[in-house]
Amino acid sequence: MPVVDIDPDELRTLTGHSEKSDDELKDDLFGLGIEFEGETEDGEFKLEFEADRLDRLSVEGIARSLRYHYGDTRGVYVPDTNAAEWTINVEDVPDDRPYVTGAVIRGVDLDEDALDSLIQLQEKLHATMGRKRAKGAIGIHDLAMLKGQVARGATDRASGETASESVNGEDGNADRSITYTGIEPDGDTFVPLDDDAERTPGEVLSEHPTGEQYADLLDEYERYPAIYDDIGLFSFPPVINGRRTEVSTDSRELFVELTGTDQWTIDRMCAIICYALDARGATVEDVNVAYDDAELVRPDFEVQTKRVAHDRVETLLGIDLEPDDVVDLAERAGLDAEPEGGDHFTYEVEVPPYRVDVLHPVDVVDDIGRAYGFNELVPRYPDVSTVGGRTETSRLEAAARETLVGLGFEDLLNFNMTSEADNFDRMRISPADDAVGAADPATISEPYSEDFTILRTWALPSLVSVLENNTHRSYPQDLAEIGFAAHVDGSTETGVAERRTVAAVLARHDASYEDAKARLAALCEEFHVDLETPATEHPSFIDGRAASVVIDGEAVGVIGELHPAVIVDHDVEVPVAGFEFELDALR
Repeated sequence: MPVVDIDPDELRTLTGHSEKSDDELKDDLFGLGIEFEGETEDGEFKLEFEADRLDRLSVEGIARSLRYHYGDTRGVYVPDTNAAEWTINVEDVPDDRPYVTGAVIRGVDLDEDALDSLIQLQEKLHATMGRKRAKGAIGIHDLAMLKGQVARGATDRASGETASESVNGEDGNADRSITYTGIEPDGDTFVPLDDDAERTPGEVLSEHPTGEQYADLLDEYERYPAIYDDIGLFSFPPVINGRRTEVSTDSRELFVELTGTDQWTIDRMCAIICYALDARGATVEDVNVAYDDAELVRPDFEVQTKRVAHDRVETLLGIDLEPDDVVDLAERAGLDAEPEGGDHFTYEVEVPPYRVDVLHPVDVVDDIGRAYGFNELVPRYPDVSTVGGRTETSRLEAAARETLVGLGFEDLLNFNMTSEADNFDRMRISPADDAVGAADPATISEPYSEDFTILRTWALPSLVSVLENNTHRSYPQDLAEIGFAAHVDGSTETGVAERRTVAAVLARHDASYEDAKARLAALCEEFHVDLETPATEHPSFIDGRAASVVIDGEAVGVIGELHPAVIVDHDVEVPVAGFEFELDALR
């Protein structure tokens, strides 16, 4: 889940509620589904929220949500934009990264807090929607340092030759443009951020720390993305900007450009940035984007429309509402709802462009429910003739979890979604291996983040990731989880086989196979099943210190001491032993 650092004083300023105490802010934020996760050394709130609410990646976005929550703002807000004075010409770009968008920001007041917020928003969008810059990357430049080019086709950037002259009119404002194009690795040079030397793009990737960090994004590129003004190369997306256009607290006008592999994604990222700067009192100005076969005006502030039936709102929320109530709640959620009559009463709901999460009418109902207040809903028994109870699997899981806690494990609940790198690569296995955890994963077709692209095929990597995040805490750390795992299986009705799995790790200076075996044996003893542990090999474990988990004669898992390469890759500094097996084996 995304976590952002927010200054509570700045939040009070942006909401206009200086009277709110820290505790009151925390309660109000929790009502929005934003959880307080502690404070930084500087006293800033560390706030965690749903991964789909990317408009809340900045203090400006969170303040906007609070203003709606307080009723100070209502309905859909779309910033006014000035007519375009700048154009982004798209010429001979790399096929791997063909799309660009942008906006001009004028009259922005960037003090240290505002600049820090903008940088945090940029990096959080990179990490989430931009998939670590692979799908979308943001460049923010000081507009005063850019000089407009001549019309399209006046440059040959692949060869490095320039044939252009300024076309700024007498008023200095007409027909300004920059060019998004491709460049050879050893082409034109520029001075990147945090550097003093002129470097080619190829040199940036091999000699600059940021270039080295993102070099893998351009591994398959024959020519690299580049953005020029009349002076020369000033941006090398998705890697780094040039120092010439670096933004500071003295910057008052900005040029925002985004490149990527999907136009919709970078347009939505751009909208979120523009809304954040608009909240600071800035004015947004359009930019023309000139492709070979299309002309676009950006930023894209088009309002989306969803339709939802009145009875569906009442059914999903379990409450009776008048149409005026639904309209009021929608406006308090930052939406606009227009009632439509007929036999099936519905609403036409307008959704602002920064809400990338509203994809279905159910999302609209969820917003209405949050505006009503889920804590205000009164529980009631459903109108059915039976009373629910635990399933056999649920009872088994509860009993196994209670036993694990009794054996000294801390019970965890991790995400079912993960990445191929965490599920396979960092555990030294591949889907083709004949090993526990090795299987074809069910992949997410349109993930929000590169951190969550597949359903996990086993739970042990999730526990090791928790150890990685807990290196600042004392040892021993004994962790366990009974959770969901899945893999592709064409023989099932859905094409995916699902199961519940039991996983546990022991991290301490003397963790050993024998420690893990003793805990596993005690668990099996409690459920009166026979346990055998014949030696086996598994890439995630040390050879000679791993065994197969055989329960009642069936191989159902693995146990052993984690391989040093796995431990080092996760920055864990103590030995780790662990096991994983299928929950159904305890029946």
